[in-house]
Amino acid sequence: MKTRLLVYVCVILLSSCKHIEHQVQPEVDILIHSGQVFTGNDSSLKRLNIGVCGDRICELYAPDTKSLKAKKIIDASGYIVSPGFIDPHTHSLSELTDPTKNANVNYLTQGVTTVVNGNDGGGTHQIDKLKHTLQAQGIGTNVAFFVGHGSVRKAVMGKAKRTATDIEIKKMQALVKKAMQSGALGFSSGLYYVPQTYADTQEVIALAKIAAEYGGIYETHLRDEGTFSIGIVAAVEEAILIAKTAKLPLHIAHIKALGVDAWGESKPVIQLIEQARLAGLQVTADQYPWLASGTKLHNAIMPKWAMADSTAAFHKRLNTTELQPKLQREISENLRMRGGADALLITACKNCNYVGKTLANVSESLGLSAIDTAIKLVQQDDIRVASFNMAESDLTAFMTQPWVVTSSDGTNGHPRKYASFAQKYHQYVKTQRLLTIPEFLYRSSTLTANILGLSKRGKIEPGYIADLIVFDPDTFHGKANYQQWDRLSTGVNTVLINGQIAIIQGQYTGRLNGRVLRRH
Repeated sequence: MKTRLLVYVCVILLSSCKHIEHQVQPEVDILIHSGQVFTGNDSSLKRLNIGVCGDRICELYAPDTKSLKAKKIIDASGYIVSPGFIDPHTHSLSELTDPTKNANVNYLTQGVTTVVNGNDGGGTHQIDKLKHTLQAQGIGTNVAFFVGHGSVRKAVMGKAKRTATDIEIKKMQALVKKAMQSGALGFSSGLYYVPQTYADTQEVIALAKIAAEYGGIYETHLRDEGTFSIGIVAAVEEAILIAKTAKLPLHIAHIKALGVDAWGESKPVIQLIEQARLAGLQVTADQYPWLASGTKLHNAIMPKWAMADSTAAFHKRLNTTELQPKLQREISENLRMRGGADALLITACKNCNYVGKTLANVSESLGLSAIDTAIKLVQQDDIRVASFNMAESDLTAFMTQPWVVTSSDGTNGHPRKYASFAQKYHQYVKTQRLLTIPEFLYRSSTLTANILGLSKRGKIEPGYIADLIVFDPDTFHGKANYQQWDRLSTGVNTVLINGQIAIIQGQYTGRLNGRVLRRH
């Protein structure tokens, strides 16, 4: 009896020892402790400790958890910890493919850990080739791609000013299919731009259907964001028709009401989108927090018919005497809708000294009319302009919609490339309190990941990839402006890309740990 009792006691003691041993916390690679954490699972900030093992979040711990061991400890006291921001619309590919700029520091310092390229219909169908190049070279942020309407149309039919034939559509569909099989997020169009503007709705539907077969989305720069052709409401109706017919989600790029005649159009556009959502169509949009758009001068005010075929053909039309009355009339009207020559600020050009001047300034210095100045400039250089043509009331109306996420549409010469996320936080969250901090974080990370179909990103929970940011809620601020567009934002203390530290104490570490991401 005594022997049996002794055995029983030993068994109990051994079990207790095993239980105690099981409770000892394992060592993690990185521990981020004492931060106010936005996990993406609800609309609150919680004080948590985050364990990172390899490229994954391995555990979340209560703030009072003892005996946590880590190879690297990051003190997030007084900071906010969030999933890394995801920018669904950038033009950062030229940097990512340049070994001297591929760190993408201007995005890292905004808290952006993933950038998307191929928007506005410009995405290549050769995604496998591009992926190999980027991964061999290394990149500072993650990147994902759309396949673009403009890209495949130019590959098949150049800049021809006509609708596509059935044979040409089949060729374009084959290119879209190839890109979708390579992991493209979906099919992107830029129906405002040449040559996509020459396509009819049925052509776009035919190509979007291929993306739908692979679970992709339809992302579009609308055919008209103002009153330049069919009008913004009709353009949204077209986008909804394309997505509904092709049976895939719709995402509207950099939603806005552009031009003086379109101010106030946010209201009917929002109503139209809400109706489509209530009817069961998944419709979302992104937006940058600036009142000036950015594009090339010829895209802003030159007639679309004049830009058909080739650059040489375009320039020839601009210098054809018989076309001058029509050109003068249409350019004048486009200028008026943009707010006039004073509202077009030259932000970038390769071979001119006009940066920082308005079209009106250059016109005066050359002694020419604004129209003749524009005709002269577009033939001399590839000029970009910031076009001050949006109303604050429209911008804020779109921003407060629960289906609108943050983007930059970043291009050289415009501060949106260096400061969009920080600018939105500082101006519309901290100062104007238009959005709460959790709303801002959700629409900059979790919701965007869901829209794009990026697996295991956009949340802080075990098993998710450790794309994480730690920022100071008091100093997170964009420093770029229209005069100094390339100043880095401040306030981001730490950035993890796939579990590796890219920024620590506000400084870039030199790591190139970004990956090329595929659609889920």
